[in-house]
Amino acid sequence: MARVTSFSSEVGAKLKTYVYRLIDPRNGDTFYVGKGKGNRVFAHARGEANLEGDDLDNQIKRIREIHPLEVIHVIHRHGMDDPTALEVEAALIDAYPEALNAVGGHGANDYGPMHVEEIVRRYEAPVAEVQHKALLICVNRMAAELPLYEATRYAWRIKKDNAQQAELVLPHRSGLIIGAFVPESWLDATHDNFPGREDAPGRIGFKGHDAPPEIKDMYVGKRVPDEYRQRGAVAPVRYTWN
Repeated sequence: MARVTSFSSEVGAKLKTYVYRLIDPRNGDTFYVGKGKGNRVFAHARGEANLEGDDLDNQIKRIREIHPLEVIHVIHRHGMDDPTALEVEAALIDAYPEALNAVGGHGANDYGPMHVEEIVRRYEAPVAEVQHKALLICVNRMAAELPLYEATRYAWRIKKDNAQQAELVLPHRSGLIIGAFVPESWLDATHDNFPGREDAPGRIGFKGHDAPPEIKDMYVGKRVPDEYRQRGAVAPVRYTWN
């Protein structure tokens, strides 16, 4: 059978919304999980898809490294409406942590992978009573790879003027607050300002210290209030003011 490089309109109509993976043929790694309609998967595998987001440069770089070999693509699930596809996409992003997706999928901040102990702690924990101007930052992925302070302080797409109003930065994982830091200064996310970290244009990070014990007791181990969470949200930063 000849290699398929596009779907006919008839096939595309039957596929509806689908979720796909892009795979590096050199090592078998899934380097991206996405959803689309029509011929998006083919355009993406060729590096021609009309994409947005911070992960785009890394995707295109990977695709160019793979050529002249061909990116392997798999339609993981099809025949879905958009809300269902978002859920499937999110689950696959969780299942393939090597993927270059810049953020977790739909609902990952609150409903992503957790051990049963984490689930019990999250739902039995008391709700935090927020009494400070705080930035709530989801560190689901990074907290598993970096010390908590490093995972929390770098690097976020937020306005410096807004960030400088924050009295506290509260990292949380799956809705449970796991730390508290006092930011001393907010700086552009560059290697010069944060030695050992890569430049992240358009983003900022902070330098600071652990909050005092009495402040930690107010927040750490408690749940993020529902008013600062939104089911399905993927943005990792929330303000407790404004």
